[in-house]
Amino acid sequence: MVVLRLKRMGRRHRPFYRLSAMDKRSPRDGRAIEALGWFDPLAPEDKQICFKADRIDYWLSVGAQPSQTVTSLLKRIDVDPTPGKKLS
Repeated sequence: MVVLRLKRMGRRHRPFYRLSAMDKRSPRDGRAIEALGWFDPLAPEDKQICFKADRIDYWLSVGAQPSQTVTSLLKRIDVDPTPGKKLS
């Protein structure tokens, strides 16, 4: 199963995260199938998130499951976090 989750990067006391499509069995910071963007929680509000919305929509349409944190971040950028085919 493919999941959308954050990989922790950066250094101690200065977190930085990359959003990745990963196999559920891989470790948190393990090999990703595809990098989908980044999240910097310490940056100013307008420069915290940079996601590839079209690729995220693709992965969700083929059944990838977002983590709880990724779900809340996707809602912030107005992307529907529910997996499965979108009817539109």
